[in-house]
Amino acid sequence: MHRHNDPNPFDEEEVNPFSHASAPPGSRSRLSPLAHEPVGFGYNQDATVDIPLDTINDPKKKEKELKAWEIDLKRREQDIKRREEAVARAGVVTNEKNWPPLFPIIHHDIANEIPPHAQRLQYVAFASWLGIVLCLVFNVLAVTINWIKGAGVKIWFLAVIYALLGCPLSYVLWYRPLYRAMRTDSAFKFGWFFMLYLFHIGFCIFAAIAPPLFFKGKSLTGILPAIDVFSDSVFVGIFYLVGFGLFCCEALLSIWVLQLLHSHPLTWVEFFVCVEQQVYTYFRGAHRT
Repeated sequence: MHRHNDPNPFDEEEVNPFSHASAPPGSRSRLSPLAHEPVGFGYNQDATVDIPLDTINDPKKKEKELKAWEIDLKRREQDIKRREEAVARAGVVTNEKNWPPLFPIIHHDIANEIPPHAQRLQYVAFASWLGIVLCLVFNVLAVTINWIKGAGVKIWFLAVIYALLGCPLSYVLWYRPLYRAMRTDSAFKFGWFFMLYLFHIGFCIFAAIAPPLFFKGKSLTGILPAIDVFSDSVFVGIFYLVGFGLFCCEALLSIWVLQLLHSHPLTWVEFFVCVEQQVYTYFRGAHRT
């Protein structure tokens, strides 16, 4: 027999546990919906975060940016290379100072910057520059001892001036031009070194003889002052003889440099040819203007 009042046995009864206890057990009740509250962080609960979806997972845009960045890097590298080549053609030395190792004051790297066929010449020229420095420093020592023995302070001041001027000027006037000429194969710088190096050899020969032109010549440790000093003090005379030997060795070493230089492909003839071309270009440009 069909019962119309029987509930559906498969219908689940929704019971509100928070409803009043006096409510009939058969009454149906639903939970009241909670009020909508915006989700936020902190005190600013109403703030919204906008995330552009076109910037997320966009490989095409990233690929375009990478390509543009790569093109810009290549352009900058090419600009740097062009500048370095221009500086190298101009012969401007931009390397860091690395010699002497304990207190670097100059840049010097024969093994890596000078061509193999010119390294021997450059090493001998470097020994010549160190030799003139040694001669001038020892000259100050010998003259100082002579001054202590009562020779006077004027020759000591002259010896100090020779050392203070000779050491840096010898590097700037003839050794550095030779280094750059060997590095860049510049005929003009080569000729500049050749002319100034002749003055250097002349000074070495003059110092080895030391004629009595300035304060009886005792400001230089040559053979003539050594003979004169021996009559006053044998000890000081020995120092002057050692100085004479150093100047003689320096003069011979400098002549050897000229011999090596004569066999180098860049001879002094090319220097005069280079000067002639520059003079011709100058007057030709002046005539056009």
